[in-house]
Amino acid sequence: DITQIREITKEQERVADDLSRLIESANAPIFGVDLDFRVTEWNRKVVEISGFSKQETMGKNLVQYFIQPGYRKPVEEVLQNALAGKETANFELVLKSKFGEKFTVLLNATTRRDGKGNVTGVVGVGQDITELNQALAESKRVADDLTRLIETANAPIFGIDASGMVTEWNAKASSLLGYSKAQAMGQHLVSQFVTEEFKASVKEVLTSALDGKETANFEFPMFTKFGERRDILLNATTRRGPNDEVIGVIGVGQDITQIREITKEQERVADDLSRLIESANAPIFGVDLDFRVTEWNRKVVEISGFS
Repeated sequence: DITQIREITKEQERVADDLSRLIESANAPIFGVDLDFRVTEWNRKVVEISGFSKQETMGKNLVQYFIQPGYRKPVEEVLQNALAGKETANFELVLKSKFGEKFTVLLNATTRRDGKGNVTGVVGVGQDITELNQALAESKRVADDLTRLIETANAPIFGIDASGMVTEWNAKASSLLGYSKAQAMGQHLVSQFVTEEFKASVKEVLTSALDGKETANFEFPMFTKFGERRDILLNATTRRGPNDEVIGVIGVGQDITQIREITKEQERVADDLSRLIESANAPIFGVDLDFRVTEWNRKVVEISGFS
């Protein structure tokens, strides 16, 4: 009576058929090789990304025909390990399509065995990470550009984390204040670099930025390593992480020390001129474009009687 044997055989055939359909229709590139690395599986997704049909690949040596020369040795090593029972996860390899395009696959190499447990080959299940790698490369390029922009900007730029510790300190900040990047990084910005009378107000601005409320044109003094005062006009911008969480603050400043000195000098000259006009021993008056009096000094008052 082979009834039970027939039932077991049918079940095994059903499972094998299900597995074949699963491999063929999977939304992940899947291939298989025998003990000599000849292709035994090549699913629809591999066809899609490689351009090689199943008929073009079956029976051909995977490493020799479909792997880039620079990756042949490590791929062969991964396959040999799998044939020896040592499976590999997350191995990254670059394949070349039929049309010369390169695509990157993150591969898991699994040992394939027969019903008796004998090794018959390797199944590779991959993930096409070409677009992911391109996106990561673009993100890195943008980050590198931003880092260079911050470092070489002709304005003092600093960054702090959520605890107020310095995380950015560009070349202009170093030249302006005399503290090198190495000396500033990891130091508490307010405690170490802001004068006592302005610590509370600067801390308030930075705390507001950490809460998402940014500040523009905030003016405060900082003292250099050598005790010289520098007047800074600051824009404090919230810095966010990949999940939009607040991770710190970027401060972009402008050294307005010289502007302040010029402004004070102009105010002094204007004040001297006003006193000179008022105290002159000659009658001095001024009018605007409509002949309305704008100046009327003490001597004019004295001789005219009009205050």
